[in-house]
Amino acid sequence: MKYTIAVRALCEFTSKCGDLDQRFTPSPSAQQGMAGHALVASRRGASYQSEVSLSGEYGPLVVRGRADGYDPDRQQLEEVKTHRGDLARVPANHRQLHWAQLKVYGWLLCQKLELTELRLALVYFDIASLQETLIDEAYSADALRAFFDAQCARFLHWAEQEMAHRRERDAALAMLAFVHPAFRPGQRELAEAVFKSASRGHGLMAQAPTGIGKTIGTLFPVLKAAPRQSIDKVFFLAAKTPGRKLALDALALIQRSQPALPLRVLELVAKAKACEYPGKACHGDACPLARGFYDRLPGARQAAMDGARAGGQLDRPTLRTLALAHQVCPYYLSQDLMRWADVIVGDYNYYFDTSAGLHTLTTQNTWRVSLLVDEAHNLVERARGMYSASLSQAALTEVERTALGALRPELARLQRAWQDLNRSRPPGAPPHAAAAFQAAYPAHAKADGYDDDQPDDPDSAEQPEIPEGFVKALQQACSAMTDQLAEDPTRLHGALQGFYFDALHFSRLADSFGAHSLFDLQFESAADPERSPANGPARSSTLAIRNVVPAPFLAPSFADAHSSALFSATLSPPQFYRDMLGLPGQTAWLDTPSPFAAAQLQVTVAADISTRYPHRQASLRPIAQRMAAQFVRLPGNYLLFASSYDYLLQLEAEFRQRYPAIAVWAQSPQMGETARDAFLARFTEASQGIGFAVLGGAFAEGIDLPGRRLVGAFIATLGMPQINAANEQVRERMAAHFGAERSHDYAYLYPGLQKVVQAAGRVIRSTSDSGAVLLMDDRFNRPAVRALLPAWWQVDSVRLRQAGSA
Repeated sequence: MKYTIAVRALCEFTSKCGDLDQRFTPSPSAQQGMAGHALVASRRGASYQSEVSLSGEYGPLVVRGRADGYDPDRQQLEEVKTHRGDLARVPANHRQLHWAQLKVYGWLLCQKLELTELRLALVYFDIASLQETLIDEAYSADALRAFFDAQCARFLHWAEQEMAHRRERDAALAMLAFVHPAFRPGQRELAEAVFKSASRGHGLMAQAPTGIGKTIGTLFPVLKAAPRQSIDKVFFLAAKTPGRKLALDALALIQRSQPALPLRVLELVAKAKACEYPGKACHGDACPLARGFYDRLPGARQAAMDGARAGGQLDRPTLRTLALAHQVCPYYLSQDLMRWADVIVGDYNYYFDTSAGLHTLTTQNTWRVSLLVDEAHNLVERARGMYSASLSQAALTEVERTALGALRPELARLQRAWQDLNRSRPPGAPPHAAAAFQAAYPAHAKADGYDDDQPDDPDSAEQPEIPEGFVKALQQACSAMTDQLAEDPTRLHGALQGFYFDALHFSRLADSFGAHSLFDLQFESAADPERSPANGPARSSTLAIRNVVPAPFLAPSFADAHSSALFSATLSPPQFYRDMLGLPGQTAWLDTPSPFAAAQLQVTVAADISTRYPHRQASLRPIAQRMAAQFVRLPGNYLLFASSYDYLLQLEAEFRQRYPAIAVWAQSPQMGETARDAFLARFTEASQGIGFAVLGGAFAEGIDLPGRRLVGAFIATLGMPQINAANEQVRERMAAHFGAERSHDYAYLYPGLQKVVQAAGRVIRSTSDSGAVLLMDDRFNRPAVRALLPAWWQVDSVRLRQAGSA
């Protein structure tokens, strides 16, 4: 058995030492790094060879990688490192790592070309000045081989341990049996589909209802397929903390069912939650857990592997205890352990975000990974957020006022470009979106009416593109801020820190701006008295890049995985999610039959109620009457879902006034964790009352209130986004990508109904539950809407006089 490792990974394991140092270092972006490498290569002679593939062996080790460049005329091998600012600021342990990589590449090249000696050159390229600093030294092939052998020997024990672990792991997984005596209804179909997906190396979308055991039903088959498919790692990616906990619990059940299973399970948590010294900088001069981190890391790493071998999980509490015992940072210990874990449980962003560590490691190490994406309907909005950015002109003004030296004129130049952008907006307010929509889509407008709580904002306007002059001014300002911070990292705080990172993120997304996103500006209501050009007082604005279709960003991440399985109770229609997420063409679809019977859930449409915005006031009384009548028929705990906080407050006031004897409690804006827990704590087996909540909010999905804790739900909205200029821009982008005939449904209908089905899914959590869902809007009777409701529902339509009044 051979163990393959990249040159970079080998040297990071064997040559890193000293402190963890995460102080501000002006590192170039990936695009800048590639451009810098290309520029250095272009300055070399015609015989210069770029990206030289190299490999070599040491016992069972196979070491491979790509050297940056080789000049055969000078017999010189180069390793190019891009940087910005004073080279002296590059930490000594970083330089040591750079030399280690170059020496390993040096031996591999000597072996390949049968050279007896070679000149090695570290080329530090400053992307700001475009200057090269070359540090070179001649080595004999024997010296380079000795260094290579020493690095491999230092890693060999760990590699042998890893190969033994892999053999034992795969042997145990091949014999893995399902943890329960039998599959639940629908669970076997799900497990078989996931197994086929992992075995054939393609994608799967699985719509599976709550209660069939989706978590264990996806983890078990992908682990079972791992040995035969040589799957290195499984990434279980969740939208929220409860999803991660379910995965860890399911993995613990698998581990207990087969005590000899050597499965390394790692939980990833946010840096802010893992930090032991909030407020301290991540370097040895400030944080004791950063001081000597790399010297103590090997002991902590080995202890983690020993603990996992004994059947323990590397979850947050375990990692904290282990890290503190070895006096290392828990967060950065978990980042190192990503390389050695078998199953990693974490948030979506660890694989799909712009700086996703798991995806980067996957491509660098050519791992064969299987993705499990929990509650995948959430990935559309989460990915949109990852690839969106905003930038405040008021923040720029604040930073400009205190700017020093060469930074000040660059910020002034950006300010002028921004004011030019503000003035370039076409005069006059945009037409009211609802009126424009009615003119373009009269059939939809007449049938839907929409929940237009927000009128169009005359101070907001979409721009067709990001002006090249503004982008250039922003990039120059970013460079100037970076240069100043390189000289004095202590200035990275307060207003400058916030604006700097916002500007960098905005600048990167501006580079990739296209039809998948929108660019708009929002004017603030007041003028800035300190900026008064001759043509009148200037107005500040906020710029936004709003991603609409995340598919172009997500598609490469899905393509780099061996297999992927996305599952949720609401993934209909599948084409919408294929289009929005950029799933591979061979992605299969599974609609798992529900284990629930129609008799368990009484679903009723109130055909005489309209929650359209013009009808809101008239809807309050009949909704309150319908709720009270249902409460009398079946006393217990209910949830009422409204389209907005404003509508929620109106309904709550109406209900309290008419039915003061029924207990009521309501969600409030920006509820903290304590308040959310208190809201849910009122749902007990013995309690009775109605909780008022907002559709799409914290209580509309991801909560579990089984049995008598929740017997019904009132849904007073279709959940469709409001018609306004911003959402009409989204619809227009959808039309450009997927055709006008799909644009309305993609922008309005599908996102709304997904929220409705998720909210209704809070009622029936097991085959022993029963309850009622009241859909209080006549539009739920439309065939296009009914088609998106779960197939196992039996929906009745009644009017208030049929149901009686209270």
